[in-house]
Amino acid sequence: MFTSCIPTNELIYLQNNNQKKENQSVEQIVNKPYRIQTNDILSISIKAIDPKLVEIFNVTATGSTSGSSEQAIYFNGYVVDDHGNIRFPILGEINVLGKTTEEIREEVEGRLLDQYFKEEAGIFVSVKLSGFRYTINGEVGSTGTKVIFQDKVNILEAIANADDIEVTGNRKDVIVMRRFPQGNETYHIDLTSSEAIHSPVYYLQPNDYIYVKPLKQKTWGTGRTGVESISTIITLLSLATTTYLLLKR
Repeated sequence: MFTSCIPTNELIYLQNNNQKKENQSVEQIVNKPYRIQTNDILSISIKAIDPKLVEIFNVTATGSTSGSSEQAIYFNGYVVDDHGNIRFPILGEINVLGKTTEEIREEVEGRLLDQYFKEEAGIFVSVKLSGFRYTINGEVGSTGTKVIFQDKVNILEAIANADDIEVTGNRKDVIVMRRFPQGNETYHIDLTSSEAIHSPVYYLQPNDYIYVKPLKQKTWGTGRTGVESISTIITLLSLATTTYLLLKR
């Protein structure tokens, strides 16, 4: 009965193994900027003192796409093709593969000022990923592909956005698959340890895949808590007793 219950230390996030409750110095977490990959979707907007000058560069949601933000992102964003290019009005194809959003902003702004506008036009360029997209499966409240509209997302935020890990989920060995130009890499992270914040996948990258494995207690089917386990045992004993009495008669 006791082995079938899920202990508390498997449910608490970011536990500190050091039992001394002392103030600790804040450690800086190195978070490398994300570099654009194929199939990413970019949102690029251009502003100027006279909005009419830049109307052609700005795509607006129309028709059926305006009712759904995700559909609008897909149809109105700039999709990075298999060659790492996007097709931009007037400027044509721009290669963005392996670049950060800041580098893309500088390139677009520089080309516009060099070829079409003067400094007096007050050109302002904004380049962002069209939502932070990731996929999560396994023992979570809500599986599937999720979109969060912010630039940086850590794995705890992503899991919270998926209605948290179920009691039967294995927090000590969460799998994260990350896509790179050379292929996919698989990482393992223990979310019950405070050392998780130093993992290379603590901060997610767009298009990451998260899988939360079930604990062995789920496959046993004995219950998640002591009360559930006792109920299961009582049910089994009652069934055995009833069967014995029926056979004895």
